[in-house]
Amino acid sequence: MRHTGSVAELLAVHGDITRQRVDAIVNAANNAMRGGGGVDGAIHRAGGPAILEDCIARFPHGLATGDAGWTTAGELPARWVVHTVGPDYGSGQRDRELLVSCYRRSIEVAAGLGATGIAFPLVSAGIYAWPLDDAIRAAVDTIRLALDDRTSSLVEARIVARDAATHERVQNAIAG
Repeated sequence: MRHTGSVAELLAVHGDITRQRVDAIVNAANNAMRGGGGVDGAIHRAGGPAILEDCIARFPHGLATGDAGWTTAGELPARWVVHTVGPDYGSGQRDRELLVSCYRRSIEVAAGLGATGIAFPLVSAGIYAWPLDDAIRAAVDTIRLALDDRTSSLVEARIVARDAATHERVQNAIAG
């Protein structure tokens, strides 16, 4: 289903990404694609072993930084998990285009599956130490640009923040 008349919506959500009822949940993965900590670990734990099995089958050599690919969502309420590998700012990977590419590629993958709703964490803003305000700006600007594409199937994108302070910052960036 393609949306042609209505404006796609970008929302800030305060909550747990593993509980989002959307077609695709985005996972901030590592290059190995074998599970990890933070959002990655939470998604693998909540979704069960089917996600890891699909990661191994689909990504035997992992995934490059800035790229994205999909797997089953296992036991999550979503249909798919779109895995993306953000740059590790704390280790010196500071090319902002790689961060922007995570959002762009995730949306391309989700749209290719026919997803109408997608939920994102703030990619690279956790253990990878990307400065929070810039991580939010990259997310909001890139997602908004993609939602303006009238050929996309997406009608809703969410940026999910676990804590109230980050949620408020995301809301302000979307509003402002």
